[in-house]
Amino acid sequence: MRFGLERLVAEPALRRPLAGRRVALLAHPASTTRELTHALDALGNRAALPEIKLTAAFGPQHGLRGDKQDNMMESPDFLDPALGIPVFSLYGEVRRPTAAMMDTFDVLLVDLQDLGCRIYTFITTLRYVLEAAAAHGKAVWVLDRPNPAGRPVEGTLLRAGWESFVGAGPLPMRHGLTMGELARWFVATLGLDVECEVIAMEGWQPDAAPGHGWPLLERSWINPSPNAPNLSMARCYAGTVMLEGTTLSEGRGTTRPLELFGAPDIDAAALLQEMSALAPRWLAGCKLRPCWFEPTFHKHAGQLCQGIQIHVEDPAHYDHAAFHPWRLMALAFKAIRRLQPDYPLWRDFPYEYERDRLAIDLINGGPLLREWVDDPAATPADLDALAGPDETLWRAASAAFRLY
Repeated sequence: MRFGLERLVAEPALRRPLAGRRVALLAHPASTTRELTHALDALGNRAALPEIKLTAAFGPQHGLRGDKQDNMMESPDFLDPALGIPVFSLYGEVRRPTAAMMDTFDVLLVDLQDLGCRIYTFITTLRYVLEAAAAHGKAVWVLDRPNPAGRPVEGTLLRAGWESFVGAGPLPMRHGLTMGELARWFVATLGLDVECEVIAMEGWQPDAAPGHGWPLLERSWINPSPNAPNLSMARCYAGTVMLEGTTLSEGRGTTRPLELFGAPDIDAAALLQEMSALAPRWLAGCKLRPCWFEPTFHKHAGQLCQGIQIHVEDPAHYDHAAFHPWRLMALAFKAIRRLQPDYPLWRDFPYEYERDRLAIDLINGGPLLREWVDDPAATPADLDALAGPDETLWRAASAAFRLY
């Protein structure tokens, strides 16, 4: 198979409309060819690709080359030493490109590996550059890449008024689309008058085992962000990302971030038992293992934590269609609340530059999940009743934008 970047490099006919136009690139560390050449280096080779004249580059959260570890750690602008072009940060002094930045190009190539989860900020950056392109008469071409979480849809839709840098629009937590498909959805739903092209992948089979979205045995995994080290994390992320809004460790500061969770003061065995009693069907499709870990940084750094690791790599344990990471983590929160009603679960801190709304609500695009967890009378069926109609609505609404 070939990703959008590789098709653009290999097919002169695709590049022909770029001749005579100033081109910019929005990319991150995972923006590489199969030979692991970074997009900036591949597209900046004027001898091989004379049609492409790179005049600027942009980096999203964590940077163009990957320079920042945690959230709310900003990247600076700089001059690329090899190409001599400005590299602008869209996670520094600004989140949206300025007019001066937009003046440096005619066509912006977007080559970002997503994880298939609404909260991943590259989605919001995609929306922002599409809006800026519409306002300034520029073009956006998306060089498409796989959604490693595949096509399943899960979670409630983001509610009106809850838009943020981790909530670009009324998407469910697990949206099932690629970046190219999301670009088409943004253009249509926002009513943008913009030249938007998608260089589609060739040969992507999102439902094929064992990758179910990611081309296992065909492609190297490169972290699109520092705590996205493997496919297992991508599969779990639509659930484990909610841990960022809690006092529980999500495994940052360990070698398996966002695949495990815990704290010094929880009982993993009792937690698993309570989860199994409440909604055993929500534990399907994976293997849960009690574990101990000590984060070297971030929450509970230097403290021995008891917790649970979610295993989704062994085909004997992983069922792609049955695995529901958002419900799984919601169930863990509910079980903790039942076992320890006064547990200080929700973390109150500035999250992605939002200071007036709880992080857990920003992550979920509204307060519904938190309210369900905190309501002693609320049952798993009640959460299904909230999420199920949204999931059905999204599957229908997003179908028209699928390219594969």
